[in-house]
Parts: sequence; C-alpha cells; structure tokens
Amino acid sequence: MSHSSIIIKQIIGKTVKAIRIKQGLSQEDLAHECGVDRSYISMIEVGRNEPSVTKIFDLCKGLRIKPSDFFKLVEVEYEKLREQS
Repeated sequence: MSHSSIIIKQIIGKTVKAIRIKQGLSQEDLAHECGVDRSYISMIEVGRNEPSVTKIFDLCKGLRIKPSDFFKLVEVEYEKLREQS
C-alpha cells in the first residue's frame, strides 16, 4: 500500500469522526444510520479500514452531509499535508 493511500485512509477516518462528533452522534448512532456495526465505524475512524465509495455515500447520509462536501473536506486536509512535506 502506498504512503498516500495510508494518509488518505487516515484523513477519511479523522473527517468522519470530526463530522460525527459535530453532529452529536455516537459511533453506535452512526452505525445504526448506515446499517453497519459500531466496530466498522471505529475501524474507519482510526484509519484501519478504508470504506468503499458506496459506503462513503452511506456514511454521508448518516452524517447528514453531501458526499461532495465530504470529499472536499478530505481533499483540503490532504493538500495541507502535501504542502507540509
């Protein structure tokens, strides 16, 4: 797995967690909204699981955010990290 793939997984996880907390949702709440197990949400948030595009759309629905907005947040964080290195 490439270095950028690992970084993107971590950014996706941090973004999911930040939005979830901002929305006042627990991992259990989000898991219920997305029809997945809480441990799956946890694995995404810590960067150990990379959700498919379909699952990202499900997560966005549960987080009440447009997928385009979600990907923009991920892109902004990725660009910040690239500029630092």
